Amino acid sequence: MKQIDMKELLRYNGKDSNPVYVAYRGRIFDVTQSPVWKGGVHMGRHDAGADLTDEIEVAPHGPDFLERYPEVGMLKEGPVAKEDKPAILSGLLTRYPMLKRHPHPMTVHFPIVFMFSATVFTLIYLATRIAAFETTALNCLGAGLVFIPVAIVTGYFTWYLNYMARPVRAVTMKKWLSLVLLCVDLVVFVWRMAVPDILHPLRGEGFCYLILVLSLLPLVVIIGSYGANLTFPVKKE
Repeated sequence: MKQIDMKELLRYNGKDSNPVYVAYRGRIFDVTQSPVWKGGVHMGRHDAGADLTDEIEVAPHGPDFLERYPEVGMLKEGPVAKEDKPAILSGLLTRYPMLKRHPHPMTVHFPIVFMFSATVFTLIYLATRIAAFETTALNCLGAGLVFIPVAIVTGYFTWYLNYMARPVRAVTMKKWLSLVLLCVDLVVFVWRMAVPDILHPLRGEGFCYLILVLSLLPLVVIIGSYGANLTFPVKKE
């Protein structure tokens, strides 16, 4: 296969009708036909005609997409990234590649739904005074205590696999806010179990309890927005 050095690779940057090449782990791919590489720039931040091994390693989509495009050469110069995962884990990911990216997206929606529902059903109860809505809110709080830790663990796993546990602001914010979310959920659940009629009548400690329940909604929205920005970063004009 053709050997291409960094100087030559730089010419394949998608500018002036040149092809769009990117290098990954010493392999060079022609992504000219990719709709997300129009003009030689991906997501407004990654330029073609370069070794993008580090960027692809931390990208939310992973390197698999490159296999859709023709491999046109090997990088003549530059270090090849080392595989630093434990052998057992690498073998497991090879056999079950969905484990690399799917566990967190599969589980993170549960705490979002339960925290959102706990807030909404609490407000419906206050408006209607139908006890079944308040009981449903309590059940959602309990379910959140089950699924928030699951989402945190899968999030850490995804962060390790796809970002090599490197500091990423969005991940850092998600970690701390998720712990806050878990603490608030635990407090209101225990509080409600200890004082079943805490919202009736609504005054004093009932208001404090309600504020904590209402805080669950903005917390999951903020955490979700950081996660969405990792997957679909907003392009700044």
